[in-house]
Amino acid sequence: MRNRYLDLLRFLAIVRVVVYHVTGWATLTLVFPAMSVMFALAGSLMAASLARSGPAAVGRRLRRLLPSLWVVAVVFVPAMLFTGLPLSPRVLLWLFPIADPPANNWGALALSVIWYLRDYLWFVLASPVAFWLFRRAPLPTLLAPYLLLVTIEVGIYPAPPVVREFGLYFGAWVLGFAHHAGMLRRLTGRVLYPLALALAVVGGAWIVTHPGPRGYDLNDNPLGNALWSAAFILVVLGRAPAGVAWLSRSRLADQAVTLVNRRALTIYLWHMPFVVALTPLVDVVGWSHQDPVGLAVRVLLVFALVGLVTLAVGWVEDVAARRRPELVPVGSPAVSGNGRTDRRAVGETVGRATVPAQRRPDEAVTVEISAR
Repeated sequence: MRNRYLDLLRFLAIVRVVVYHVTGWATLTLVFPAMSVMFALAGSLMAASLARSGPAAVGRRLRRLLPSLWVVAVVFVPAMLFTGLPLSPRVLLWLFPIADPPANNWGALALSVIWYLRDYLWFVLASPVAFWLFRRAPLPTLLAPYLLLVTIEVGIYPAPPVVREFGLYFGAWVLGFAHHAGMLRRLTGRVLYPLALALAVVGGAWIVTHPGPRGYDLNDNPLGNALWSAAFILVVLGRAPAGVAWLSRSRLADQAVTLVNRRALTIYLWHMPFVVALTPLVDVVGWSHQDPVGLAVRVLLVFALVGLVTLAVGWVEDVAARRRPELVPVGSPAVSGNGRTDRRAVGETVGRATVPAQRRPDEAVTVEISAR
C-alpha cells in the first residue's frame, strides 16, 4: 500500500533536481528544497520499517540502495581507471560508499551526486539508535542535528564537510521520523504556521546576508538551507492532504508518478553524467546555457537519455526490492480508498506517551509536542 501524496512529492523532487542541474537556476532550490524533502521522505519510510521489523530494516534498506550504485560503478570505474584513476583499495568504496569513493577529473563531476548515497548510507546506519532515542525524547533528538549545524556554522566546532552535511540533512531525516509518528499532523495551525514562518524568516535572512558563489543558492548555505527546508517540510508534510484522488483521474500523470518513484535511484544516479556530457556538445551547435531554447533542448535531451538508460538498467531496482522486474513500471500501486496508506489504526509509543492514530484534517487536534 502506497501513500500517493508522498509519491507525488518524491516525483516533484526528482524532476526538480534534474532541471536544476541542467539549468543551474538557484531559485529552484528556494522554491522546492528537493534534497531535504527527499531525506525527510526517506526518514519517514525508514521509521516505518524500523517500527515494523526493527534493526533488520537496515539490511533491507541497504539491499535496495546499493545494487543501482554497483551498476553505475561497473560502467564508470573501469572508464576512470583507464583514464588515469589510480588503482587503490579506496576503489572498494564504490561497493559501499561510507566515504566519498575515488574519481578522476571528469568522473568527479559526472558522478558528483554520489554524496547523496554516502549521506543516505550513514543515515540508514544511524537510524536504529536515532529512532530509539526519538521514541524516548522526540524533541531533543529532532533538535540535535540543527544544534550541531549551528555550532559548525558560527565557528564553535570546525567540522569537516561530511559532518556539516550530517547536521544539515539528518535534521530533515528526523523530521521524517516525526511525520511517521503523526507529530507534524497533530500540530495545530496556530503553532505550525508561525513556527514554519519563523524558520523561513530566520533562514531567509541568513541566506540573504550570507550569499554564496552562486548567489542565493541553498546548496552554498548549509544553515540557511536547513532552516528554510525545515519550514518547507513542516508545511508539506504537516499539512499533507488526506489524499490525491485527482492523480488517479489522469492516467498519464498517475503513470508518470509511479514510473519516477519506481526508478528514482536510477534517474538520480544517471542524470548528472548526461548533464556533464551534453553541456559542451550543445555549446558547439550554439545553444548557450543562457539561451532559453538551448536550456529547453538540454532538459529534453537529458530526460530522453535518462529514459533510455532507465529502460536498460532500471529493472535492477525491481530486483533489489524483490519485485518482478519490469521495463516500464507504470501500473498504479495499491492505495487506500482515501488515497492514504500511512494512517495507523492503533497508537504508537513515543517518549512516555502514546501517539494516537492520525486524525482527519477537519477534526480538532491539540499539540502534544514534535543534490541540492
